[in-house]
Amino acid sequence: MADGPLVGIVLVSHSGPVAEAVAALATGLAGGGGTAPVAAAGGTADGGLGTSAELISAAAARVDGGAGVAVLTDLGSAVLTVKALIAEGDELPDCTRLVDAPFVEGAVAAVVSASAGADLASVEAAAAEAYTYRKV
Repeated sequence: MADGPLVGIVLVSHSGPVAEAVAALATGLAGGGGTAPVAAAGGTADGGLGTSAELISAAAARVDGGAGVAVLTDLGSAVLTVKALIAEGDELPDCTRLVDAPFVEGAVAAVVSASAGADLASVEAAAAEAYTYRKV
């Protein structure tokens, strides 16, 4: 593991249980030892389906250690919510980046690379590379 802060990961899903499950899967597959900080931001504040700017902002603040925050999303309106937060400029930590990657595979790649001490650009590249993973 690297010295200094690690890139934080925020997983945004329309479902709280899905975001939590993907976070648990990614941190579990990252292996032993310490892992990068990961936070799930799923559903709405009242537990319904949807996305919440407040939950996303709070999750990003929790994982921000100064090395940047990578945000992965599941579906369209989650992307739009994160883009709006980034555009506002003061709702998310500095160096927060929306990562274009498949949600599950990208989350695993992001957490593994961040846990190894990769910088934000490398975490983003590892997550995006998950688009190339073939299953058949």
